[in-house]
This record gives sequence, structure tokens and C-alpha cells, in this order.
Amino acid sequence: MTTKIKNYFKDWTLYEKSWLIIFTIINLYLFYVWHDTLIGLTASLTGMVCVILTAKGKISSFYFGLINILTYSYVAYQSAYYGDVMLNMLYFLPMTFFGIYFWSKNMNKKQNKNVKVKSQTWKQRITWFSIAIVALLVYGLILKIINGTLPFIDSATTIFSIIAAIMLNKRLTEQWIYWIIVDILSVIMWLYIFMRGETDISMLVMWSAYLVNAVYGYYNWKKLEKRQRGN
Repeated sequence: MTTKIKNYFKDWTLYEKSWLIIFTIINLYLFYVWHDTLIGLTASLTGMVCVILTAKGKISSFYFGLINILTYSYVAYQSAYYGDVMLNMLYFLPMTFFGIYFWSKNMNKKQNKNVKVKSQTWKQRITWFSIAIVALLVYGLILKIINGTLPFIDSATTIFSIIAAIMLNKRLTEQWIYWIIVDILSVIMWLYIFMRGETDISMLVMWSAYLVNAVYGYYNWKKLEKRQRGN
């Protein structure tokens, strides 16, 4: 068992190990101090493992993601973030299985079993971003009608996450730009909930960790691109 654990972390950098350990300790400490919910803690911890493995281009990220989707959806529902609930249960859940399938067909077995990554053209980047802005405004109005919390921010995280998930399955590096925006807005959303005196501090820690990881993910995927091209 010890040997298997050592082999699993063999290709992890010092930064990756430190990131996971530091945010796990912070999460456990705040869980104890703020008497947070166990399901919120589970969502946060599995989410952190999921995103760091995604940044490394590891297909195992999807399995931790499944647990995170189910637990996070419950917490989001309790806070009336209906856009997040619908996003996770109606979109992320089935997309996870598609992700496992597409990534399994495009693994680079010669380089630490990372997924093969690529980038968009500028025309593709502009087209996707334009679609995102229009969809954001339309969905924000819908969430406002049903009295969702922070409807347009909730809409932005939902729409940008949908696009980022498509890019994730297509193994596009640009996904990380969308994740960075989603993470910044999500920190604002859960800070708002926290400032209202509600619990689930684990969600705020989780999204803060996601933000740090998304910046690293962009850097690491650009590095993977160069390595896989042989540059």
C-alpha cells in the first residue's frame, strides 16, 4: 500500500504536494472552528483533489469530480444557488462520463500518462467568448425571475463553466481562462453567503483553492503543450 501511494505521487511537484496539503489543513481547521457541515467538507476536499489532478492532466480527476458534483450540488441547493445546482446535476454529471471516455482515447502514455492537450485559434476564442456573454445575459434574467441569489453572477459561473467543461473534454488549454473567471466569481458568491452569517466556510476555501489551482493549471497545460510538441 505504501509503495502504491509513493508511486502515485512520484510525478507530483513540490508545489502540487504543498498546495494540496496546505488547503486540506486549512479546510479541516475551519471545518472544526466554524462547525461546518460534513457534506460541505467532503465537497471541498474531493473538489480540490479533482482540480489538481485536472491541472496535471490525469484522467483520475473525473472520479473525484463525481463525488464533488453530488455533494456540492446539495450545498448549493441549501444556499439557493439554483444555477449551480442545475449546472452540476444536469450538465457536469453526464459530462464527467463523456470526459472519461474522450480522455481515455487521448492519453500520452509516454509522458507520465498525461492527456494530450492543445489550443484554440484566435477566431475560435473570440467566437466562444461572444456566445458566452449573450448566454450569460439571457440566463441571468431567468435566474432573476425565479429569485435566485446573485442571479447574474450565478449565471456567469454557470455559462462559463459549461463552456469550460466542453473545452476540458476537448483538452483545450483555454479552459483555464474560463475556470479562473468562474473561480473569482464563485469566491464572491460564497463570500456573500458567509457575510450573511451562514455556514459552509468550506465552500469559500474550496473556490479559493480552485482559483489558485486554475492559474497553475493554465501554466502547467502550456508547459504540457510545449513538451508534447517536443519543444
